[in-house]
Amino acid sequence: MKNMIVGKPMKLIFLFAMPLMLGNILQQLYTLVDTMIVGQFLGVDALASLGAADWINWAMLGIVMGFTQGFSIRISYAYGAQDFKRMEKIMAMILIACFVLGIILTIGVQVIITPLLHLLKTPDNIIEGSITYLRVMSAGVLIVMFYNCFSCILRALGNSRTPLIAMMSAAIINIILDLLFVCVFHFGIAGAAIATLIAQMAAALYCYDVLKKELPFTIHKESFSFDYPTMKGLIRIGTPLAFQNAIISAGGIVVQSVVNSFGFLFVAGFTATNKLYGLLEVAAISFGYAITTFNSQNLGAKQYERMKHGVFQANLLSLTTSLIISIMMLIFGKSILLLFISGSVHQIEVVLSIAFRYLSIMAICLPILYVLHTYRSALQGMENTFIPMLSGIVELIMRIGIALFLPLFIGQDGIYYAEVFAWSGAAILLYISYRVKIKAYFK
Repeated sequence: MKNMIVGKPMKLIFLFAMPLMLGNILQQLYTLVDTMIVGQFLGVDALASLGAADWINWAMLGIVMGFTQGFSIRISYAYGAQDFKRMEKIMAMILIACFVLGIILTIGVQVIITPLLHLLKTPDNIIEGSITYLRVMSAGVLIVMFYNCFSCILRALGNSRTPLIAMMSAAIINIILDLLFVCVFHFGIAGAAIATLIAQMAAALYCYDVLKKELPFTIHKESFSFDYPTMKGLIRIGTPLAFQNAIISAGGIVVQSVVNSFGFLFVAGFTATNKLYGLLEVAAISFGYAITTFNSQNLGAKQYERMKHGVFQANLLSLTTSLIISIMMLIFGKSILLLFISGSVHQIEVVLSIAFRYLSIMAICLPILYVLHTYRSALQGMENTFIPMLSGIVELIMRIGIALFLPLFIGQDGIYYAEVFAWSGAAILLYISYRVKIKAYFK
């Protein structure tokens, strides 16, 4: 565990973020391996099936991550205040909440999968693959919920090393099982989903084992007696983050319906680039977790000037990193995209052209995304999850508005700009809100 209320902010944030960054890169790599294996061994139709399922799957995962990240903020605050008795009760309530929410989410997603895919006008030749993938992934929501729960708590306590080791193990397991299930046993697209869930289960068990050993207390059975005020506080801080991710995903789902209308080759190209989205965003997410933990612990310790200084330095790190990633994607993007694409020469040319056009636009505008993550995470660490939720609504409005109307004037290119406009609107709101919130601490 790492105490972030003493020491140089930039060094602490950087060292805390690095293991998270490596872990997130590994997570993205095994997601990319899923896509590569599906695209190369099962063909363009299967690749498009993954793409049609992407935003629905992300919505499910986003809700999980929103709740668990929100819950962990309370842990970080209590740790900064060195209130271990309070931490014990909070952790017990978190485990109960995760179990109940996981069951509800599993049932809900299973019910809506098929009608939602039909509503989105998913092409007939790829819809069955999308249904299969989402059925398997949603059946494993509890696995994903508890992995995120344990890793978020570890990060809240300043431990970013264990989630890295867990993700390294999961990446290796996932790649081996991908090859086994898809290429040897011929389980098809379901094999890729099963491999992911087994890998996440291994990561969850490892994080849980480390967490038990590192906690400065033991969670006693009586701690699980229901505490309404504590549970209410957890739901109050977790729900806006879950809702934020859900509405961002809703915008993505609407965009996907527009993408589907351009045919399966366009869906395949769009999917190839979206699979790289994670790599574009990986450092932003990692710095974001570091900023949230840094601010939350220092808020608990009432070190407001230190919070302000830390966010400024984190922003410098984020912007520098985003520029490096942008340049790399513009140089090596086509070569990376080709790893996902198979088919006839004509299909490859069309899909690659679509994918690289979209990737180039996102890469050039990447610093906007990194600013967005910096200020969103800073506000979350200050226990303000309402404004980040509003930023998600702004993203939803911008993403849907651009996706529905811009293609009417400039064709399919209009789809590519939906993401960038969504980032811009949210970033402006978050920056202004952060400035207002941080000034309030000095009055």
